[in-house]
Amino acid sequence: MLAPALSLCLALPAWAECRGTNIFDALPKAEQEALTAAADSAPFSRGLLFSATKGTEKITLAGTYHLPDPRHDKLVGALSKALEKASRLLVEAGPDEQARLEHAIQTDPTLMFSTGKTLPQMMSEQDWNMTKAALAAHGMPAFLAAKMRPAFVAMTLSLPPCATAELAKGEGGLDLQVMTQAEADGVPVEALEPWDTVFKLFNGITETEALEMLRAAVIGAPLADDMGVTMGDLYFRGEPRLIWELAREQAVTAGMNADEVERQMKLSEDLLMVARNRNWLPKIEAAAKQGPVVVAVGALHLSGKEGLLRLLEKDGWSIERLDS
Repeated sequence: MLAPALSLCLALPAWAECRGTNIFDALPKAEQEALTAAADSAPFSRGLLFSATKGTEKITLAGTYHLPDPRHDKLVGALSKALEKASRLLVEAGPDEQARLEHAIQTDPTLMFSTGKTLPQMMSEQDWNMTKAALAAHGMPAFLAAKMRPAFVAMTLSLPPCATAELAKGEGGLDLQVMTQAEADGVPVEALEPWDTVFKLFNGITETEALEMLRAAVIGAPLADDMGVTMGDLYFRGEPRLIWELAREQAVTAGMNADEVERQMKLSEDLLMVARNRNWLPKIEAAAKQGPVVVAVGALHLSGKEGLLRLLEKDGWSIERLDS
């Protein structure tokens, strides 16, 4: 449940292959209100498109997710206008980083595969059997996954099974569409971090933490299609922070211990959002000194006390939401 909320790699009802139920809309009204209140307690909980200004400097920030959907058209149109005046586009990974990543995966199997213990050796028989069942639903052979690092198996299982066909086609979400537009307009595209950042982050967690991440993905796998549909709807409603709170609630509902969920949420937020936001901030501000910039990063990077918008605000930037 937790990994898809972080990456916002969402399955969406616009895909013919995907079927699911909106979990949030099916909740009792009182639960919806409680989750919405929890989400809104975070700074900048709502919105996908913002501007930040400081004197004559300007940054346009877009919260993205990484799979295709026709509902992106409105955001792409709005960002196209910002790109016309931009000195550059900043993204998590640009074309060069993506090419290096693909080459590295093809030539260095140790990036994703362990040379030590296999998953069946690290997990209980019951947990491994559950993992095999989840893998089968995703079309991944268990013998292959058994040799993979737990965190990458968890990220695979976080995707709804119907998403794999779209990924195989090479179709992209808002990030790719905006990069394509920037390149057509002659706007330089620059990455905010090196191509191997996620590998280094996952290598920095303990075996226990990685196995907990995998267990969370396995428990949530049966509802992956429903969660994908739900997150797609919430994203396009401009409520990305609500996805985070719903993921927390659904993890407990699916059978995870509440303390385990909190550990997972904190680890995920610190590792994949907070640390990266802090690393990105000086690069974004330095780029803005050279002219207007557009920043397109995963939507959950924008909100929260350590989100990019709050960090910019603390540095004296005025923030305005552009997609009411």
